[in-house]
Amino acid sequence: MRAALAASLAFLLASAIAVPVRAAAAVVVASKIDTEGALLGNIIAVLLQRDGIAIDNKLQLGPTQIVRRAILAGQIDIYPEYTGNGAIFFGREADPIWHDAAKSYAAVKSLDHAQNNLIWLAPAPANNSWAIALRRDVATAQHLASLADLAAYAVRGETIRLAASAEFVESPGALPAFEKAYGFTLTRSQLLTLVGGDTSATIRAAAEGISGVNAAMAYGTDGALAALGLVVLADDKHAQTVYQPAPVIRGAVLAEHPEIAALLDPAFQSLTLATLQQLNAKIAVDGDDAAAVATDYLQANGFLK
Repeated sequence: MRAALAASLAFLLASAIAVPVRAAAAVVVASKIDTEGALLGNIIAVLLQRDGIAIDNKLQLGPTQIVRRAILAGQIDIYPEYTGNGAIFFGREADPIWHDAAKSYAAVKSLDHAQNNLIWLAPAPANNSWAIALRRDVATAQHLASLADLAAYAVRGETIRLAASAEFVESPGALPAFEKAYGFTLTRSQLLTLVGGDTSATIRAAAEGISGVNAAMAYGTDGALAALGLVVLADDKHAQTVYQPAPVIRGAVLAEHPEIAALLDPAFQSLTLATLQQLNAKIAVDGDDAAAVATDYLQANGFLK
């Protein structure tokens, strides 16, 4: 009897001990492998750690498909993703809602919660979609601030030469979408198609005026844009899918740590397009450590206790 009672007490004690250990398990924080992934992942990691939440650092884990599979499998708990990728995740690329920031966020938030119990927290008010950037001296002198301005400039026969990848030139959702929305066409002689077409190469070509280039394929939050004297032209007609970054967290983990939303939402909501360009430049151009850049930004803006 005593042996049975002792065994029962031991079992209950072990069960009681097991619960806190499980609740205190580290939150696995991941990100994509690129510069902005490192920045945003570190913002998440620093905020959680400073609030006393233990983390397991899996930053710069890999490209989109790797990180997405990992969170669906429960191998990671939280990472920054882009709203526009919801079109791909759920096979809805043809739906026009992905061209509207508010609608695309609402859609991916609802779909991922319902199908995967993944929760999208507040997005940054910045769009990292494909863009056309122009040399600042040209934009200023010709009063070009938007793609509508560029279209009028092109129709007048003014000098435009765009550096881009073959994908950007040929993909229906890239340059052809801009041309269709704004009513202009760039001829073959107005295009410098670069092999590979990484945005760092296209931006540098425009900045240095290589082969007469004064415009470049870019991503909206590219860090080198400001550093190299280029400006992103506004896509007022929303020709491109909107890619706003936001933390995505497993529902079970958010239930254990409901304070995470209040920690992350204000910080991400402060990340404007210009802010992300500047922070990305510190990493990609100046060579600063991503964790240090994230920490300095959070400290300077009052997000750290």
